[in-house]
Amino acid sequence: MPKQKTRSSAKKRFKKVGDGKLIKRAKAYHRHLLTKKSGKTKRQLRKGAYVSSSDVRRILTLLPY
Repeated sequence: MPKQKTRSSAKKRFKKVGDGKLIKRAKAYHRHLLTKKSGKTKRQLRKGAYVSSSDVRRILTLLPY
């Protein structure tokens, strides 16, 4: 059986955590147009987040290893 390829776009955006069931991601809305956002909002966007449980299986197919 041939090797599976990892999606490059997914490996740049997501990281498996722990036993591989939790997947960490960065939050959106923190690239540009930051002057109109409050300091509290920008501070909260710095932290990472986890992929929702309904999307985990779909993302794990993109990250076979």
